[in-house]
Amino acid sequence: MKQFITHVTHYRYTAPVTYSIQTLRLTPRDDEHQRVLRWHIEAPGALEKQVDAYGNITHTLTLNHPHTDIELRVVGQVQVAPLARGLLGGEDSRLPVHAYCVQTPLTQADDTIMAFVREVLPDGLTTPDDILALANAISDRVAYEPGTTDVTTAASQVLTMGHGVCQDHAHLFLACVRGLGVPARYVSGYVHTTTEHSASHAWADVWLADIGWTSVDITNRQFASDSHCRLAVARDYDSASPVRGVRSGGGEESMEISVQVQTSGQQ
Repeated sequence: MKQFITHVTHYRYTAPVTYSIQTLRLTPRDDEHQRVLRWHIEAPGALEKQVDAYGNITHTLTLNHPHTDIELRVVGQVQVAPLARGLLGGEDSRLPVHAYCVQTPLTQADDTIMAFVREVLPDGLTTPDDILALANAISDRVAYEPGTTDVTTAASQVLTMGHGVCQDHAHLFLACVRGLGVPARYVSGYVHTTTEHSASHAWADVWLADIGWTSVDITNRQFASDSHCRLAVARDYDSASPVRGVRSGGGEESMEISVQVQTSGQQ
């Protein structure tokens, strides 16, 4: 599937910012499942390209002059190949697989989470069917409800509250899988969908020893497919967020995000 993606992020500040530095994970990388045909980031300054510890393409934007807003505009085309039941296989990674067994503050598996996952998967997680069963159980337990959580909401809070968005589904899924001792990683990216869920999306990959990485969209209760364009992978949202930065000054901050994902038939 050829995806045409437009992603605009606009920050506004109530007072001048004297210095800011932003890390952008807004560029998909080429692999055997997706090929970047065209990609451009428009920013109010020079971008320094790097590759992070997870193998993600990053750009650093540094502004050392007074400013009251920042607009980042991304336009691109990506060809995404179909996946058989979400199978990525032995995708190249800079980190060893078991680095993705490490819990984080956002994905810590407490007693309640462990009781939940053991009820869903009493025999553990060993097959793609187990992956999909857990995704369905999480979507049943945690209703999709925007505006009820934020980027600091941990998996244990999500399970208790029973509502959240795609990143919350992904964090709870990661806590469950890692709690069983199975490597799993957070994925940020875009999804082409006709459902209510936003085009900027989060899902997860699970490592199964016999077949490699399998990618699953917890929110949409399906394996990842050619509808999914991958931007970044990491242990959780903190290390895979599309834009993350620090600033000096600026007063209060507001942010507007607009994402459109279209296919060739919609052009």
